[in-house]
Amino acid sequence: MSDELTIWHNPRCGKSRQALALLTEAGVEVNIIRYLDTPPTAAQLGRVLKQLGMEPRQLMRKKEAPYKELHLAAEELDRNALIAAMVAHPILIERPVVIRGDRAVLGRPPENVLALTG
Repeated sequence: MSDELTIWHNPRCGKSRQALALLTEAGVEVNIIRYLDTPPTAAQLGRVLKQLGMEPRQLMRKKEAPYKELHLAAEELDRNALIAAMVAHPILIERPVVIRGDRAVLGRPPENVLALTG
């Protein structure tokens, strides 16, 4: 288990940029993953959801076009189907997600990420 701090980052997102700035200002070395270019695998996403204590829909951006186009609000879709949709369409993943060891936080608000700097 690594003590490295990783951020799933979208440089076009203001909250993601703010979270990264807070980590940098705290003097933390950060492994930046541009998750839109390098999406997590289903296994990685499943592990992070467990660390966050969230179900897939709680980490989904419901206003994104693929959410509506793929009918992801349908109650009959199971966890694996939702995770597969997030892997195939990473724009659906809420950001930023920051991971350190066996812990993860969603950077909304951005100050949440400071919980992993200690």
